[in-house]
Amino acid sequence: MSDTVATKNGVTTQYLARVADDLEQNLKEQERLGTEIAVLQSQLAELEADRTVLVSLQEALGATSAPATSAPAAPEPESSPAATVVDKKDTAAPAKKARAKKPAAAPVPKARKTKTAAAKPAEPRQPSLVTLARDFLTSQTEPRSAAEIADALAQEHPDRGIKKTVVRTTLEGLVAKNQAQRSKQGSSVFYTAPDPAEPSADSSESSE
Repeated sequence: MSDTVATKNGVTTQYLARVADDLEQNLKEQERLGTEIAVLQSQLAELEADRTVLVSLQEALGATSAPATSAPAAPEPESSPAATVVDKKDTAAPAKKARAKKPAAAPVPKARKTKTAAAKPAEPRQPSLVTLARDFLTSQTEPRSAAEIADALAQEHPDRGIKKTVVRTTLEGLVAKNQAQRSKQGSSVFYTAPDPAEPSADSSESSE
C-alpha cells in the first residue's frame, strides 16, 4: 500500500515539474513576442512620420503655376462715314469729303507673370530610436539602466518626445538581436554594448 502511494506521489511530482517548465517557457515566449511587437510599432510610427514629411515635400515640388490669363480682344474700330462739307456761300463748289481719322490701336495688355512656388528644401532624416540607443551604448564604458539611457537621449533630442517605456522595449529588442547585453544587479537591470568579436584560433595561426 505504501509503495502505491509513493509511486503516485512521484508521478504527480514529475507532472508538476513539467507543467512548471512549460509555464516558464510560455512566459518567456510571450515576453519575446511582446518586445518584438513594441519595436515594430515604434518603427511603424517613425515610418508614418517620414511619410507625412515626404507627402508634404511632394506636394510642394509638384505645385504648378496658374495659367496666364488671356488678353482681351481689342475692339474693332467703327468706321465713321465721310462727312461732306458744302460751302453755303459757293453753291457751285464741289462738296469736300471729310477725311476719316484712323482710330488709335488699342494697347494690348501684357500677360501677368505668375510666380512659381519655391520648392522647400528636403528635411534631413532623423535616425531611428534603435540607432540612437545602440550608438549610446557603444559610447558608454559602464552599464546603464533604461531610465538613464532614456534621460540622456531625451536631453540630446528634446524634440523626439522619447519615453522610458519605449526605450526599455527598444533595448530588449537589441538584446534579442545580440546587439546589446543585459545584466541584472539585484532588482535593477542594466544594458551595455556587446563585446567585440574575438579573432578565432585558426585565423591567428594562418596570419602567423
